[in-house]
Amino acid sequence: MAEVEIRVSGRAGRITLNRPKALNALTHEMALEIERALRAWREDPRVQLVVIDGAGDRAFCAGGDIQLLYDRGRAGDFAYGRRFWADEYRLNALIGAYPKPYVALMDGIVMGGGVGVSAHGSHRVVTERTLLAMPECGIGLVPDVGGTFILSRAPGRLGEHLGLTGARVGAGDAILTGFADVYMRAERLPALIAELEASGDPAAIAAMAEPAPEATLAPLRPAIDRAYDAPDALGVVRALEASDEAWAQDAARAIRRNCPLSVACALRLIREARALPDLKAALAREYRFSWRCTEEGEFLEGIRAAVIDKDRSPRWQVARLEDLPPEKVDAMLAPLGENELTL
Repeated sequence: MAEVEIRVSGRAGRITLNRPKALNALTHEMALEIERALRAWREDPRVQLVVIDGAGDRAFCAGGDIQLLYDRGRAGDFAYGRRFWADEYRLNALIGAYPKPYVALMDGIVMGGGVGVSAHGSHRVVTERTLLAMPECGIGLVPDVGGTFILSRAPGRLGEHLGLTGARVGAGDAILTGFADVYMRAERLPALIAELEASGDPAAIAAMAEPAPEATLAPLRPAIDRAYDAPDALGVVRALEASDEAWAQDAARAIRRNCPLSVACALRLIREARALPDLKAALAREYRFSWRCTEEGEFLEGIRAAVIDKDRSPRWQVARLEDLPPEKVDAMLAPLGENELTL
């Protein structure tokens, strides 16, 4: 059984992530296959739009398949991860600039790498089952696949909140924060797909859209904006810890659990992305961290705790934001010279 089903159906190029037991986690080869299809379809007159979805009813895509990244990194093969991230980011950039409508049906879990193959599309649909997050700081990464670019453009400081905590949100908040466009119930997706395949016209999406659920972050935004306006990650945590509101205490605990190096780098990347001209520039900045994270960062320990041993007790080299040297953040985000990612 193919891990990704790629075909032309009617007027649509169709991509279905097909690893339902693995929550459709994206492998390196899947990313390469999707890229090849998208490049071929750009000049294919049969294809008027692209529709991507995930098999099963649990997940669109729960992220990248990180087991092999861990195994290769533990063996000292740092080049494999660097190739994977470079190829994945190239796919993200291709989707972001795709010349034909790119329709992502973000039904179920959408995390990490799943965001990269959906949220940069031109038409993004969420459902009552959507659960979206950028949880990378919990495994020694930073929000990548262009996530810092989207987070930087969320209203106020909501992007910093989602990026540093890894908080999971539903359809209403996914739309509010710029990860998605429209909402419809999952039961309507088959009819939408059939109409898109028949017509090749993305106007069918707006015609079938329904009112989105309430965005739970909206009423918290003034308080979030105040807390996350602190000059650095430690200041953010202390502002949250000084609050007597439950959401702020939860956010502070989430950030404290995450990798301090990742949290500090993520905050800088999100803030700097506000001044960047496009998605490609943000991906290049993210790649500086990804390139270093296995050999010089905390990625292997984060994966060990979350995926391998599943003890949920990572032993970070720097355990607290209070103890994180600023020069370590500078080093992780410094230009890569001849290894810079060009897209």
